[in-house]
Amino acid sequence: MASAAYNDITRLFEILAASGNNYNIAKITTAYEYAAMLHEGQWRKSGDAYISHPIAVAEIVAGLGLDSDSICAALLHDTVEDCAEKTNLKEIEKRFGKDVAMLVDGLTKIVLLEVEDKEEAHIETLRKMLLAMSKDVRVILIKLCDRLHNMRTLGARSDAKQRTTALETMHIYAPLAHRLGMQRIKQELENLSLMYLDPYGYTEVKQDIEKKYGTHTDFVEHIRKQVGDKMRENNISFTLEGRIKSVYSIYKKMYTQNKSFDEIYDFYALRLIVDTELACYTALGIIHEMYKSMPGRFKDYISTPKPNLYRSLHTTVIGRFGVPFEVQIRTREMHEIAEFGIAAHWKYKSGAQSRADIDKKLAWVSRLLESEEETRDPDEFIDVFKTDVFQDETFVFTPKGDVITLSKGATVIDFAYAIHSAVGNKMTGAKINGMIVPIDRVPQNGEIVEIITSGSSKGPSRDWLNIVKTGQARSKIRQWFKKEKRADNIVVGKAAVEMELKKFGRPTNEAQRQEIIAATAQRVGYASADDLFNTIGYGGITVSKISTRLREEFDKVVRPEPQQEERAPLTVENIRVSEKPRQLRHNSGIVVDGERGCQVKFAKCCNPLPGDNVIGFITKGFGISIHKVDCPNVESGMKKPEDADRWVEAHWERGSQENASDVYEALVQIYAYSSLTILAEITMALADMKVLLLQINTQKKNDGRLVVNLKISCKNVDHYHSIVSRLKSLKDVIDIGRGFS
Repeated sequence: MASAAYNDITRLFEILAASGNNYNIAKITTAYEYAAMLHEGQWRKSGDAYISHPIAVAEIVAGLGLDSDSICAALLHDTVEDCAEKTNLKEIEKRFGKDVAMLVDGLTKIVLLEVEDKEEAHIETLRKMLLAMSKDVRVILIKLCDRLHNMRTLGARSDAKQRTTALETMHIYAPLAHRLGMQRIKQELENLSLMYLDPYGYTEVKQDIEKKYGTHTDFVEHIRKQVGDKMRENNISFTLEGRIKSVYSIYKKMYTQNKSFDEIYDFYALRLIVDTELACYTALGIIHEMYKSMPGRFKDYISTPKPNLYRSLHTTVIGRFGVPFEVQIRTREMHEIAEFGIAAHWKYKSGAQSRADIDKKLAWVSRLLESEEETRDPDEFIDVFKTDVFQDETFVFTPKGDVITLSKGATVIDFAYAIHSAVGNKMTGAKINGMIVPIDRVPQNGEIVEIITSGSSKGPSRDWLNIVKTGQARSKIRQWFKKEKRADNIVVGKAAVEMELKKFGRPTNEAQRQEIIAATAQRVGYASADDLFNTIGYGGITVSKISTRLREEFDKVVRPEPQQEERAPLTVENIRVSEKPRQLRHNSGIVVDGERGCQVKFAKCCNPLPGDNVIGFITKGFGISIHKVDCPNVESGMKKPEDADRWVEAHWERGSQENASDVYEALVQIYAYSSLTILAEITMALADMKVLLLQINTQKKNDGRLVVNLKISCKNVDHYHSIVSRLKSLKDVIDIGRGFS
């Protein structure tokens, strides 16, 4: 097998030779042979020898123009993880040097995470990735190449694995590739992900593209010839490329802008690559002389580059027969950077200056890590990550003409903190284009923003934390409160915790509260209760995030007294959840008529969840059926005199709603506008929340709207409400109700 695998490396050496770079072929060969030896006997799901994967990753890495150590690391990237019994990082360092070991270590840390909670593991993965990027950007470049090959070969995996991998790729790796300027890899990752997430939508758009391009082949060739002839007349050296928007970019535009396929105006594009920046603007003038330009469709990313290094001129013009098309004009270096981003920057510059330039371009990583240090809230970290990394950018100007790049949706407060923390802390107001605006105003592209400051300002307001959109601004506001207002923070945090304790429904004395809070603080990583109060006060963590642990400590310290209740006649109107003492839990979590351990089953007509008001019905031979009190079958059943004695009071045991390990079935009924992407949006949202979809069916109404019925896994009523809240945010969703079957 080794000799057959060795033949597979021929293409890698051809790529290295064609690059013209001075690679250490001997070192790369040794890395390959060592990896082949370690992976011998291992196979991929496709049936290929495992070594084929590291070789393919190394080929993609070589195509980016990365160095010899990067190619060695690509060949060795899975050895420490998958061959731990044969090798380790010390051995890698001994054989291939510190740089290769560091890269392999960074890649291994990204995937080897021993965290019990899956959501925490996901967040830890992101944090590890950012840390690895901040130390050496080559780690994430190799990781993207690894993910690209995994996506190319994903068809061999199970349907569930395909979906999970595609979602992770769409939400994490493709946006990261975009943020690093690697458009070619980003587009392929997006298209491959869409192919598995919505195969119907992908196929439909792909067929529309092929049909439309086939119809206008003559138009495209005519435009290419016209532009080429005109450039030669003006003695401009050029390369001309045709481009069609990718399947995913058209799919996304149809979804976000609610457009039909025929309304996508920049479907066709010409890419004009010239020698100099001056030639770019000369070519632009010639294009505008040849064709009528569309108003508002010109963008100059040469004078104002995107944060991911992208530079180019974009203009949309009207061609023959009134067909619009886009023209992109850039130099050859700009084109390389547009295609390969940070990797091309690595290729074009070298030495200390290159490292300094790359560090500057990756400053957003440091800002994100800084914001993460100020919060213990994993949900917020994910929100900040998506906002700061994945959102589109807005370009605004200072009064002096400096360009400030903001995440789309960022406010003038975010702008102030993007300039400097001192500007944000002293801010008292803002002007846009000379007019005073509210502090929650969102600047638009090209606007001039002026921050009004005062030396007598008392600092930021706590309300600003609910206004700002970027992690950078939120982090700097928290830093100010953490440093300047500790005493106030402690008061605010203590009040919030004590209010949460009151929700638990049993009185406490001061000694009990101190014991509960001290134990909770220690469990969540704080040295003292005051440190916990301080963090809550400046917004580093919310009370809701520690509520479960607070409740657990509360139940240890404050034990309920048994209470006897008089039984009232059982009717729909007086059914309620009884406040009875918590005892040993049973599998069902249900107490029936004061008795635990009864044989119960949950009615499929309403699928009750912990936290629902419930009632029991004594069945004939099948134990007790548990219903929601508002179940239609309860109301109709209670009207039958022959069944009056078979309805019994029931309630969930205390603590059943907090037990996250139990999972129940829940029904969701969604009313939505009919659209091409609605089912994909719903299933992607559920997958985002790690919610298992058990069943789905749709029904089209006469008015064209859809009713989507879901059966999902759910922990309790609170979990159900959070799922519904997320689904309601989808643009085509009209309303959502609790389903009954």
